[in-house]
Amino acid sequence: MNPKEFILLLIAIVFSASGQFFLKLGALKLGKVTANNAIGHILSIATQPELLAGLACYGMGAILYILVLTRVNLSVAGPAAALIYIFSFLLGHFAFGEAISANRVVGLGFIVCGVVLLVWQR
Repeated sequence: MNPKEFILLLIAIVFSASGQFFLKLGALKLGKVTANNAIGHILSIATQPELLAGLACYGMGAILYILVLTRVNLSVAGPAAALIYIFSFLLGHFAFGEAISANRVVGLGFIVCGVVLLVWQR
C-alpha cells in the first residue's frame, strides 16, 4: 500500500468513525429500546438528523473503501481498516466520556502494531 492509498483508506475510516459518532448521538436521543417501544424506535430512525448523518457518513466511508479495494489487496486493506477501532475508541472517550482502561489501551496497541506490520513494504 503506497502513501496515497493509505491516505484514501484513512479518509474512508474517518467517515466510518464519524458515522459511528453520529449513530451514537442519535441512539442517545432515542433512548433504550424495549419490547414495548421497538417499533416506534425503528420508525424514529428516519426522523433523527443524527442517525441520518451517521448513515450518510457510513455510506461515504463504504464508497471510499470500495475505491481503496480497487487498488489494494483485500488481505491488506481489510485488516488495515481495523484502524477504525482506534478512532472509535478516541471518539468514545473524548465525545462521550467513556472510560479508558489499561486493557483497552494494550488491545489498541496490538491493533496498531498489526496494521503497521500489514502495510509495511520493503
